[in-house]
Formats: sequence, C-alpha cells, structure tokens
Amino acid sequence: MKKGKVVLVGTGFVGMSMAYSMLNRGGVNELILIDIDQDKTKGEEMDLSHGLPFAPQKMVIKAGDYEECKDAQVIVITAGIAQKPGQTRLELVETNTKIMKDITKNIMKSGFNGIIIVASNPVDLMTYVVSKVSGLPKNQVFGSGTVLDTARLRYIISDYLKVSSKNIHAYIMGEHGDSSFVPWEHAYVGCKKIKDVMKDGKHPMEDLNKIHQDVVNAAYEIIDKKKATYYGIGMALSKIVKSVLDNDNSILTVSTYLKDGQYGQDDIFIGVPAIINSNGVRELLQLELNAEEQEKLDNSCKIIKEIREESIDKIINE
Repeated sequence: MKKGKVVLVGTGFVGMSMAYSMLNRGGVNELILIDIDQDKTKGEEMDLSHGLPFAPQKMVIKAGDYEECKDAQVIVITAGIAQKPGQTRLELVETNTKIMKDITKNIMKSGFNGIIIVASNPVDLMTYVVSKVSGLPKNQVFGSGTVLDTARLRYIISDYLKVSSKNIHAYIMGEHGDSSFVPWEHAYVGCKKIKDVMKDGKHPMEDLNKIHQDVVNAAYEIIDKKKATYYGIGMALSKIVKSVLDNDNSILTVSTYLKDGQYGQDDIFIGVPAIINSNGVRELLQLELNAEEQEKLDNSCKIIKEIREESIDKIINE
C-alpha cells in the first residue's frame, strides 16, 4: 500500500471539487482520477497539474484505470447520476446501485485492501452496496454520511448566534436526506449547551427547528439555484480523506455500519458520530438519544431497509 495514494472514481463536479481542495490543502502524495469519460479525465489531470507550482506540496496527479487501485491507501467514489431539481436522493437508488456494483467489482479485481469512502447518493444505501459487493471489513468502508449536513448545521448556527463555527459542536444524524435529525441535548456552543444559550440569549427555542429545516432544505435550494451542490461536499470529502491519511482520530458523522443493537439497530449504514483514522472507522460514539430522537433514527433506518429489500438486494445478487 502506498501511503498518501488516493484514487478518485468519478470526475464530476463533486469529485473535482474534492480534488481541487486536496491540491490546495496538501497531504496527498498521489491522486489518480478514474472516470468513464477518459477525455474529460485527461483534461482534469492537465488542469489540476498546472496548479501544482502554487500548491503547498509536490503531488503526482494522473488519469488512470482500475489497475491503479491495487496499492492505493484510500479510494473515494463520487460517480453516479446526479440529483435533479425536485428529485429526492432516494429516487436515484436503482441506477446508482448498478453503477456502484460495477465500480466496486473493478476496484476489488485489482487486489485493493484499503479504505473506501462513498459519496454517491443516496449515500447510506450506496455505502451498503459497496460494502456488500467488496466484502471488505466493515470498518474499511464508510460513506460521507451527514458530514456535510453537520457542516451546514454548524455554519447556520454560527451565523444565527454570531459565534465562530469552529466553536459550534453539534451534529446531524440519521439519513443524509429528509429524515435526518439533530440530537439537541448533545449540541454545544463552546462548552455550554445550546439549549441554555437559547434561554440566556432570549432566542426562541423553536428557532432550533427552523435551523434544522434550513439544513434539510439547503441542498434543494442550491440545486434549484445552481443545478448542483459540490464545493461543500468537496471540502467535506477532503477533510474525511485527510483524517484517514493523517491517522488523526477525528470525530465525523460518517455513514457507519451499526451492528448488535448499536443505537437499537443492526446491519445498516447510517450517519452517526464515529472516530476516523488510518484503519477507517476506529469506533462509533454511542450518544444517549431521547425518545423522539430515537424514533427519528429508527424511521431513517426503516426507510433505508425498505428500499434495500425492494430493489437493492436483488440488484446486488443478480
């Protein structure tokens, strides 16, 4: 395994936003771009490489194929059809399941045994597909989950309270989509509970619901205005990859495998806070949820499992 070697499968807006973020941030030694459109991939290689004189470190960037996966430390999958205006993430399921199955088989043929990070939507379901088809240990496959949703939440709270987003410690959990929720009991501004801040500052408590709704609606609003979202998720993916490469044990709400009754669930990938390092998911953090929050998580998982049974498992087993 080559330390610092990253393979990106899918050179659309999301993938290339991540690649551009990595170029600026550093920490990656080698970046391989794979896409069905080979001309575009070669063009992306050239365009990114021309920025190297201004980058913080030397980096090999090249258009490649699945053979390059063999000795990679991390593979990020962003390929798949994009979400269209008015379309929910869950409507993308069947087409993207077939794409994920094909990509994963090609990755595994190379002899790959590193970390796979899935960002294709609907991400919780696509992470399940990649995990099933790859047969890799569960800690080595996870999705971007609600990492972007959590970043949106922190940004919106910071804007609302006029406090640095770096001092907002709050998480979005559940499905990366409409059934997500915020465990507000575990949300802090610095070291103070956000609920106490709301009371002290004479902010109406119901504004917390509005803040969450703004997070849920953010993607739809951006897609409506500019047809796609990619900078935010590009930055989020760059951060997740860096956590693996740097072995830094960051806590991120990735789409993680739950088993043996964790959060009252079994055999499902869903967005929960987890510690990420060079082994992938080191462990997940079990938060105590109130009855309403647990119900929301159960609902998220129920939706995902129903879709799996309806269509995904059949496609995987074909």
